[in-house]
Formats: sequence, structure tokens, C-alpha cells
Amino acid sequence: MISMLKPVLLMAVILFLWNAPANAAMTVGHDVRTSIDDKRTRLVFDLSGPVSYKKVVLTNPDRVVIDLNNADLSGSISNVNLPGRLVSNVRGARRGKGDYRVVLDLDQRLKSDVFTLPPSTGKGYRLVIDVFTLSGNKRLPARKLSRSKRDILVVIDPGHGGRDPGAIGANGLTEKSVVLRIAKSLAKRINDQKGFSARLTRTSDYYLPLRKRSEIARKQGADLLVSIHADAFKNNRANGASVFALSLSGASNEAALWLAERENAADLMGGVTLGDKDADLASVLLDLSSTASLQASLTVGDFVLDGLGGVARLHKSQVQQAGFVVLKSPDVPSILVETGFISNPKEARRLASSKHQAKLATAIVTGTVDFFNVYAPEGTLVHWYNNGGKRLA
Repeated sequence: MISMLKPVLLMAVILFLWNAPANAAMTVGHDVRTSIDDKRTRLVFDLSGPVSYKKVVLTNPDRVVIDLNNADLSGSISNVNLPGRLVSNVRGARRGKGDYRVVLDLDQRLKSDVFTLPPSTGKGYRLVIDVFTLSGNKRLPARKLSRSKRDILVVIDPGHGGRDPGAIGANGLTEKSVVLRIAKSLAKRINDQKGFSARLTRTSDYYLPLRKRSEIARKQGADLLVSIHADAFKNNRANGASVFALSLSGASNEAALWLAERENAADLMGGVTLGDKDADLASVLLDLSSTASLQASLTVGDFVLDGLGGVARLHKSQVQQAGFVVLKSPDVPSILVETGFISNPKEARRLASSKHQAKLATAIVTGTVDFFNVYAPEGTLVHWYNNGGKRLA
């Protein structure tokens, strides 16, 4: 499990400023540092203040584009020393009214990760860009697991259940039944991976309160919680899969906010009253004991989204963020996968298909394993075997 820091009010204030749009003084980047090895190229931009950004991955040719809002980088970044083989060139230019674009030209299609860090240990604000190779789903040697080299534990949560059917499709298909079948398929495939094990929050049709689901993951010592759902919307033409992580600001867009309210309302159906049902940003910050689990959630969500893109249409091409209660565990990275729109008749038929369910499960496993092949927790068999597992910065 990724280590966490104790929650303090000061950190909440820092996080609020960090995630707020940069609408005051322009943020200036005054230095660029690199760290390169065989698997990863890292660029660290030292900044004068917080910054918001958007990442886009492009192909033909392969490149990563990061647009920084209300920011500028002093000097030229074209002289950055890049002796490795992953990134062939870095360039940047001002664009629009006060924004700045950074482009990394890649030698091949690679995985990338972008995140910001608040001031700490004598350092100021930083923007970190990682480009790395995927070691793939390595086949671990057939050997008895040592007690000192544990499995990576993934807890899988089939949404809804029992008296809460979830969304109901045009053909009468219930969300609770579809996601249970997908979750069981996912668990089987994770258990087939050497060095991984999976457990379900529910194994049949019964109700679990939302906070109970995350509590199960915490008590089991999970390295990751994956909550499985099937989307719904008033417009039955909406379609595609999505991946969500917790949002410190509640929701990243209007659709995400609508979904968050729908999922959170499920607890009321079970007769449970939650004091923070209409919690604002401050309460979410207090629930989240550090940024570590959120950063891990966003990163693993990016890996899973990449896997889903190979088997299903994506509703959103980036990991979305919303205030789902099930994602609020303070020390377990957590993602919610909307496997498709059950309210869309055509997509509902696919979701009911065991073949498509298997494809979705395989895609989620691929993304999950790829993530842990890069960020394997210390003490796990995967970390030992890869001999290069990295903690999130």
C-alpha cells in the first residue's frame, strides 16, 4: 500500500491552492531538471507558483503535449539534455493569452504521467513529466511465494446490489447484475496473474453501503480498489466507458457531478444517513489524508483507461474526477470504472454479452498489471521480480 501522510489542516489549504485555477499572477518556470534511466525519462520544472494543465497524447508522430494555463517558462527548454532513447526532443512555445505549451517528441508510443507537487523540503512548486516504457505482463517464474514477498491485492467492488438495482437498461438489464458478472471475470483474471490476488466486496446479490465497500478494502490491506459500474444518462444515445478518480473539488464537469450525486444517493436507499452527503471541498480535503493515494488513483486510472480504449469506445479520453463516496478511502488508491451506458440500448446489449464482459475485464487487468509493473509496492513479489518498482513521487 502506498504510504500516506497524516492529515493536517495546513495540507488542506495547500491542496486547495494547488488545485485552484491559476487566475492570479502568472506562474513562471525558472529551471528544468532531468532524470533518466533505462525505463523512464523524468523532467521536473521548478515553478514560481501553482499551475493547472491539460495533457494530450498524439500519434503519427508520437508525442506528449502539455498545456500550462496562465504560465510561462523563462529561457529556452530546447537545450534540455536528453541522452536517453525515450524522448528525442523537448520544445515549448507561448500560446493564446498567457498560456504555454510543452511538447515531448517520442521515439515510439510510450506511457506518460504528468503531475504537480506543492512546496516541500526546501523546494517550491514543481511540474513533473514522466515518460516510461511498459515492462508488460511479465511471466513470473514458477516458484513458491515467500512470505516476505506478498501478492499485490486488488479489491473489486461490484456496484449496487440487493435492494439497490442501480441503473436499469431499456431491455430491463440491471446494473447490479451486469457489474457483478464483470467483477467476477475481473477477479478470476487477476488471480491468474502471478504475484496478484483479488477479492470481491460482494459475491452475490446483496446490498452494501458505500462506505462499507471502501472499509472492506482498507481492512483487507488492499493496494487498489476498483469499483465497477455501468453508466446511465437521460439521453439514451450517450455511450462509452469512463474511469473516475476522486476529485478534491467535487466534480470535474457537470456530467461527473450528476453521476456523483446519483451514486452517493444509493446509500439513502439502504437506510443509511451520511452526515457529509452534501460535503463541500473542505470536508473532502479532510477525508483525504494526503495526495499520495489520489495521485496513485489518477495514474492507475490512466493505465486502465488506456486498456479500455482497445476494447470499447471511450466516453472521455481522460480520467475524470468526481466525489464518489466509494473512492474516499484515505490510504487506498481507488478508481471507479463505468464500463458503458446501460441506458443506451445498443451498449446494453454488449454489456449483457459474456464475451464483451470478458474483454472489459481483460482490459482492466492489463491496465492494472501495467501500472504495478512500474509502481509495485515494496515487499511484493512483483517489486522483487522487476527489481525496479518505483513509488509515486
